[in-house]
Amino acid sequence: MVLTKTIVMKFGGTSVEDGAAYARVVEIVKAHDAARPVVVVSAMSGVTDALLASVRLASDGDTDAAMRSLAPHFDRHLRVARSLGEQARASIESLIEDARREIAHRLQALPLCQLMRPRLQDMVLSFGEYLSASLLTALLRDRGMSARYVDARHCIITNEEAGCAAPLLKETEQQTRATLSPVLDAGDIPVVGGFIGATAKGITTTLGRGGSDYTASLVGAALRAREIQIWTDVNGVMTADPRVVKAAHTVARLSYAEASELAYFGAKILHPKTIQPAIKHDIPVRICNSRAPDEFGTLVCAEPRTEPRTVKAIAHKTGVTTVKVTSARFLGAYGFLRRIFEIFDRHRTVVDIVTTSEVSLSMSLDDVRALPGIVNALKQIGSVEVSKNRAVVCIVGEGLCGAPRITASVFNSIRNIPVTLISQGASSSNLTFVVDEECVKTVVTRLHQTFFENGIEEFQEMIPLELLSIAD
Repeated sequence: MVLTKTIVMKFGGTSVEDGAAYARVVEIVKAHDAARPVVVVSAMSGVTDALLASVRLASDGDTDAAMRSLAPHFDRHLRVARSLGEQARASIESLIEDARREIAHRLQALPLCQLMRPRLQDMVLSFGEYLSASLLTALLRDRGMSARYVDARHCIITNEEAGCAAPLLKETEQQTRATLSPVLDAGDIPVVGGFIGATAKGITTTLGRGGSDYTASLVGAALRAREIQIWTDVNGVMTADPRVVKAAHTVARLSYAEASELAYFGAKILHPKTIQPAIKHDIPVRICNSRAPDEFGTLVCAEPRTEPRTVKAIAHKTGVTTVKVTSARFLGAYGFLRRIFEIFDRHRTVVDIVTTSEVSLSMSLDDVRALPGIVNALKQIGSVEVSKNRAVVCIVGEGLCGAPRITASVFNSIRNIPVTLISQGASSSNLTFVVDEECVKTVVTRLHQTFFENGIEEFQEMIPLELLSIAD
C-alpha cells in the first residue's frame, strides 16, 4: 500500500530534552494529526553520550559507577512522566525501571565478554530511543491521540556491522510497510525510535551518529510520504554556522544536491545520509524548529527556487587532517591511485577531498584512528606528509562550477590566508578548500560578509551582460 498523504516527523534530542520540550512536540504532532503522521524520535539530549560513557566505565570493570552515571538521566524521564495520568505514569515508571535493570545486566556482562562489546554497546545505546519513544507515545495518548509505540527493529533491517550498521534497503522497505501500514490503517500514530535497527536474525544494531534522521528518511521513502520533516532547535539550514557568524540567516530552499553537500561538509542540521532515500522517490525534506513551529524553516527538494550560480550557504568542519603522498613514480605511470585508495579501504577510512598533481596526491580525513597504519603503508609508495589541525570550508550553490566570478570573489575575500586542497568541478554545486583550523572563523566570517552582507549578488546583476558572457 502506498500512503501518499502520510508525513514523517522526526524530533531530535533537543526537541525532547525535558518536560516543556515534550509538551511542545505533543502540540506539534496534534496540529498535524490530520496528515496521518509517523513520528520518529531520538533519545533525550545527552542520553546517548551518557549511555556510551557507561559502556566505557563498565568495560573497565566499574559497573557501579556506570549505573550511577545514568541515574540522573533515568530521573529526567521520570520527571517528564509525572505529567501523565496515574495509570499511564505507573506504566512508564515500570518501563523505566525495567530498562534500568536490563541496562545493568548488559553492563555487568561487558568486563566478561570484551569480544562482544560492540554488540552489547549497541544494545545499551538502543535504550535511549526506546525510552524516549515510549514516553512520547504515553504523552500523546494522555492528550487524547491514538498513538502506538513501534519497535524500529521491526522496520529497519541492517547488515551485521555493530556501531554503524548499513540498512538493507529492499528488506527495510518491505518490513517498514508491513509493520507501519496496519498501524496507520487503524487510525493510529506510529511512534518509532530512530537510530535503531536489527539484523535479519534480530540482533540489535545502531545506525551511527545522526542515525535518527536516516531512520526518518528510510521510513518516509518506504511509505512514499508526502513530506519528511526534521524537527530540531533552529529555524532550518543557515547561511553559515550562527555560532561563528552572528548575521547568519535561514536558507528558505535548497536542492537535494546543495543539502547533501552542506550535510557532508559540516552543516550539522542534517545527517549526510538523510537525503539519499528522499532523492530516490522525490520526497521533500523540511527542516523545522520545534521551539518556533510557525516558522517556515528550510525546504529541500529536487529544484531550488532561486537562480543557479548563487551561493546558498557556507559550511565548515574542523578537526581535519591532511595527508600528502609524493613520488616521482607518479609521473606517466598508472595504478598509483588504486594502490593508495586500497590502503584506505583496508583501514576502513573515508577520504573527503582529493587533489592531484603530476607527482603528488593530497587528501583530507576526519577519522584518524587508523592513521599510523595508513602512513606506514603509504611510505612504501612515496614520501608522506601529515598535517593536523586543519579545517574544510565549503561554499555551496547550484551551478558554482560555471561561475568563475564567484570563485574569484571567494579567493579575493581570503587573499592573505594560506589555502590548500582546492576542489572545484567534482561537483557542480560546491567549491571546497582547506585552511589552518585557527583561520577558519576568519575565513567563514569574511565569506559570509562577501556573499550575504555586502550585496555581492546585487553587484553581479549590475555587470553588463556582454562582460558576463565573456567571464562565463
